[in-house]
Amino acid sequence: MAEKLPTVVLLASFAAVILSLAAPLLAGDPDMLQDICVADYKSLQGPLRVNGFPCKPEANVTAEDFFFPGLGKPADVYSGNPMGSAVTAATVERIPGLNTLGVSMARVDYAPWGGANPPHSHPRATEILFVADGLLEVGFVIGSRLITRVVPKGGVFVFPRGLLHYERSVGEKPAVAISAFDSQLPGTQAVGDALFGSSSPAVPTDVLARAFQVDGGVVENIKSKFQHK
Repeated sequence: MAEKLPTVVLLASFAAVILSLAAPLLAGDPDMLQDICVADYKSLQGPLRVNGFPCKPEANVTAEDFFFPGLGKPADVYSGNPMGSAVTAATVERIPGLNTLGVSMARVDYAPWGGANPPHSHPRATEILFVADGLLEVGFVIGSRLITRVVPKGGVFVFPRGLLHYERSVGEKPAVAISAFDSQLPGTQAVGDALFGSSSPAVPTDVLARAFQVDGGVVENIKSKFQHK
């Protein structure tokens, strides 16, 4: 006669089943309910507001709704660019056919020896980055621990959803990376801009001074470099 499974084993198995069923609910974007839902940008001018974009009539959909040529052209990382990097996004804001599909891409160009995509996070997506050219140092933060390494040309690195991360060129030639996201619009929260560049209202200087354990004058000096024009 077979022995009964211990209660703790049964509970653990039940929990595993529940988690597996819930996994799709944790995705960056909700599942689509039709074959296509090409974004109708004109709807933004009207009174209707939804989480995403309403669909344009299928009869008005064309191949151009699913096309974007922008990732093949290098961006300028030198002219008036203190970070030495530039991001070209291929999201639903540029490709209306991505609406409800839950994916997007981006190209990042970096100047040699230090061009950086500064610390930021994507609240709605995991990012998988492919180094198409050059050499990148990459890293993300878990708690107070930095997970980092150098990724050569042809290498791939993953940044988990919502975690703070960065990339920096550490080679003698310009670097190029192509990223893919599991969201049509992953969002980007840049640390510097969020803390020191926000306005109306801005994050209080004394709060930042306490957080970074520096004098208020230091915070004001940093804020002056992030003033939005």
